[in-house]
Amino acid sequence: MKPAKAPAETDPAILVDLAGVQLTLASAAGAVNILRGVDLSVRAGERVGIVGPSGSGKSTLMMVIGGLERATTGRVRVAGHDLSSMGEDALALFRRRNVGIVFQAFHLVPTMTAIENVAMPRELAGQRDALDAARDALDAVGLGHRLKHFPGQLSGGEQQRVAVARAFIAAPRLLLADEPTGNLDGATGRVVIDLLFEEAARHGTTLLLISHDMALAERCGRIVAMADGRIVDQGGGARPALTALSR
Repeated sequence: MKPAKAPAETDPAILVDLAGVQLTLASAAGAVNILRGVDLSVRAGERVGIVGPSGSGKSTLMMVIGGLERATTGRVRVAGHDLSSMGEDALALFRRRNVGIVFQAFHLVPTMTAIENVAMPRELAGQRDALDAARDALDAVGLGHRLKHFPGQLSGGEQQRVAVARAFIAAPRLLLADEPTGNLDGATGRVVIDLLFEEAARHGTTLLLISHDMALAERCGRIVAMADGRIVDQGGGARPALTALSR
């Protein structure tokens, strides 16, 4: 294996620092290599679009960065934390304090109202202002009139806006968005994406965005392309090649 890069703490401007990251999972047919030696650095405040064909490892990479999946080998440092050395409780605390996540599926709790869903991260952290903060967060995404509605009473776009509000309620340093408009029509998706970028700018949050939509990815300042579990372009590559990879 090639030697790891210098530790991320030597440059505090680097929020995400991956070196030689591999993820191998066992299966009935043998070992499956999901990530194959990924090196990636993301500076605080960057907006990075991640593109690549289905099965290229994009979502797995995001799960590793968010501490939801452990790398088999390699270094994963996020916000100054070495995730490979942390236990499950420490990882949960790390995510609560540093990471917001928006998935393609909305992942709202169906038995909780919009305001309860958004307040949940602060309530889990024992913060007494959870409901007031959730009300403000829903106002910010244009849902101040839907506080007491359950997910089943909201449209798809409204549910995703609730998810965006929940992701930003703790002012995370890093926001991971995995195909956040995949279940929405074009017009509704544009509204949600506008909100996502607006909230990231308002909170000064670093954004990693997975998308099959090249036009959407190009709204980010940098595009990273993946194929076959590897990063094949760190940004600044020719657009035709990136377009082909995103299909």
